[in-house]
Amino acid sequence: MNATDLAYTPATELIPRIRSKALSPVELTRAVLARIEQVNPKINAFCAVTADAALAAARAAEEAVMKGGRLGPLHGIPVSIKDLALVEGVPARFGSHVFATRIGEVDAPYVRRLKAAGAILTGKTTTPEFGWKALGDSPLTGITRNPWNLGMTSGGSSAGAAAATAAGLGPLHQGSDGAGSVRVPSAFCGIYGLKPTFGRVPMWPVSNTDSASHTGPMTRTVADAALMLAVMAGPDDWDRQSLDAAPADYVGRLREGIKGLRVGWSLDLGCLQVDPEVGQAAHRAALAFQELGCVVEDAKVSLPDTREMIHVMWNAHYAGNYGQFLDEFRSRMDPGLVAALEDGRRYSAEAYVAMRGRKNAYCDAVRALFDTYDLLLTPTVSVAAFEVGRLNPVGFPQHAWDWFPWAGFSYPFNFTGQPAATVPAGFTASGMPVGLQIVGRRLADLQVLQASAAFEQARPWAQKRPAV
Repeated sequence: MNATDLAYTPATELIPRIRSKALSPVELTRAVLARIEQVNPKINAFCAVTADAALAAARAAEEAVMKGGRLGPLHGIPVSIKDLALVEGVPARFGSHVFATRIGEVDAPYVRRLKAAGAILTGKTTTPEFGWKALGDSPLTGITRNPWNLGMTSGGSSAGAAAATAAGLGPLHQGSDGAGSVRVPSAFCGIYGLKPTFGRVPMWPVSNTDSASHTGPMTRTVADAALMLAVMAGPDDWDRQSLDAAPADYVGRLREGIKGLRVGWSLDLGCLQVDPEVGQAAHRAALAFQELGCVVEDAKVSLPDTREMIHVMWNAHYAGNYGQFLDEFRSRMDPGLVAALEDGRRYSAEAYVAMRGRKNAYCDAVRALFDTYDLLLTPTVSVAAFEVGRLNPVGFPQHAWDWFPWAGFSYPFNFTGQPAATVPAGFTASGMPVGLQIVGRRLADLQVLQASAAFEQARPWAQKRPAV
């Protein structure tokens, strides 16, 4: 197997080879690092590569295998971390000149768990500044490009993680999602991404965004995501919002199937503009659930309008968290982020608290929808990936900071904290990936994984590779 094929191989296939001594963790790590060195200059997925530390960890992992030592569930498997997370001794720049020289002093809880499970950290992946938008460019680290077409955006804010997964820069990548930041780039890059239930994976520092931010896996296969989530999930006292329950057996129960589930399909959530080609591809994918034994119905979705809600809460959170840096760094910040911060400063405490009340009412309305359906299917994004350098695609409103009209399928389920995944659902005529979103009831992460795995078996995608 050449280095490229090795770097594309799923973790679930690599693990038994390492344990049987048929594959050395050093050989695997070198293959992934070689692939990063070859491809990263084209797509800019990694903003920091920890090659020396990765090879040192791989040598220690190889020694443990040879000596019959304790092997964790991810022993010797390369993994990347998004640059909105802290990793001890590794740059933590958050895509911003504000933190251009900062080095992480501790490991976030899920980083600690990945390391304890034996994973080999290969580096940090790119994000737009502070993760503020669902696109892949940063004033500090530049443009992250889509491996399927280098002129197109990777999506964001887990931009580098999605591009790295699609381009075969290792099997496991961590992403975070505050308004679609796992699902949007995963859909744009043709990979699997899962935003688990809020609190399923503990975070630190705890996100100050009113329970909207989630951490999850981004992989080429569902089984790899299940394996990665099983390691990252579970309560941790560092995050008082983490769920006080052990995760389900995501790996052992992944293939139980979804026969008999009642599934709702919505083309537009009752109010969204959707590119016809994207909508048709997602609908064809949704019909596969009938083959899997589900009852699939057109869901009559009539939910409260969330557009004003996301505008107020998103910008208010960013203004509160990062507005302090405007005076010093304005000229070196993303102009769209500057405009969003200025907008966020307009809202009074009264307006913000009133909007939180509306959010709670919205969560009640969505919960009622899931009294009828076990799963809800939608397009993941209203459009396929569009040209780099744009905040909004052609045919959508152009605005200084408002990118939400084309990403309106994702952020509502950050408000509700429900698990939501995106699976590759096909391609446009121009060769760009389309995603199908699978949303489950709160806490039903296992069911979303099972639905994703069943769909993957019916409509396999992992063997498709971009030409990059």
